[in-house]
Amino acid sequence: MLVLLAISCSSTNSTPTTSPAVTPTTSTPTPAVTTTVPTGTESTLATTTTTTIIPADKLEVVAFPVPAGSRPHDVAPAVDGGVWYTAQGSGELGWLDPATGEVREIPLGAGSRPHGVIVGPDGAAWVTDGGLDAIVRVEPATAEVSVFPLPAGRPNANLNTAAFDLAGRLWFTGQNGIYGVLDPVTEAMEVFDAPRGRGPYGITTTPGGDVYYASLAGSYVGALDSEGRVTVLEPPTADQGARRVWADSQGSIWVSEWNAGQLSRFAPASGEWSVWPLPGASPQAYAVYVDEQDLVWVSDFGGNVLHRFDPVSEQFDTFDLPSQPSNVRQILGRPGEVWGAESAADQLVVVRPIG
Repeated sequence: MLVLLAISCSSTNSTPTTSPAVTPTTSTPTPAVTTTVPTGTESTLATTTTTTIIPADKLEVVAFPVPAGSRPHDVAPAVDGGVWYTAQGSGELGWLDPATGEVREIPLGAGSRPHGVIVGPDGAAWVTDGGLDAIVRVEPATAEVSVFPLPAGRPNANLNTAAFDLAGRLWFTGQNGIYGVLDPVTEAMEVFDAPRGRGPYGITTTPGGDVYYASLAGSYVGALDSEGRVTVLEPPTADQGARRVWADSQGSIWVSEWNAGQLSRFAPASGEWSVWPLPGASPQAYAVYVDEQDLVWVSDFGGNVLHRFDPVSEQFDTFDLPSQPSNVRQILGRPGEVWGAESAADQLVVVRPIG
């Protein structure tokens, strides 16, 4: 059932601050590799355009404050040049103008506790809202809020993250042991019980249209077919705590391993896994994102940093975050910009070229 809400939005202005660009260390770990039997149908893969990688010392970290108490969780660059963020602390969807620092906030409804946000093929913001136990759509032009509740009998799913497949359907996860799919055209929704119960967290779609999710509590990666059936893929490190996943241009799946403090990659075509420990004494890999150059970005709670990993050279560059702690729980970007939210400090951050 679709519910439409009439809302009002407020706006404020903030002043961005710039932090030192990068910790002056580069590390080159040795990956551990294991092989599993591949499953499913091989995807049609995209081709990466070769471009020059900007050196780490030519990048800066810029912070944009958002209203106190927002507790921004996830971010998504908007079609209009702004940046959406879920204000989990205040039950709103925020929008930041990086050019001016202006912030607008859109209430999502009583009891809202939004977690994830992405931009759909329709240009709208799509939110996974654990407080409402619903998928929420926000129309950018009018700020109209549409709510798609989970089916009866599926309370307290603890909705987490979403991704669109190539057919325009929205797949989503819930940490309390579910994953599901919404057809925005027919408004039909299906919800499935996840293997091993609690845990489904990050989710991604490959260029070929295959959908994968990570199970934090279950310590596995799930490969979904179009009917919602899941194949469990076992990373080589036991109890690694697979938290988030992201596909690169070749259809490989990158995994942030929270418990193990590692970055791993699954290649569906070969079934091979590769693993790289993060730099630092006590790393905790939370978010993972692959940019337009197939460089892999990871947020590290243990080091209070962002790492950039080059799969070709197998080197990490490490960027200090401006707040202590920062707690960047998700990363997303657009060409030339990598965005995250400092959930502990009520501000968004971007890594971009200096000047």
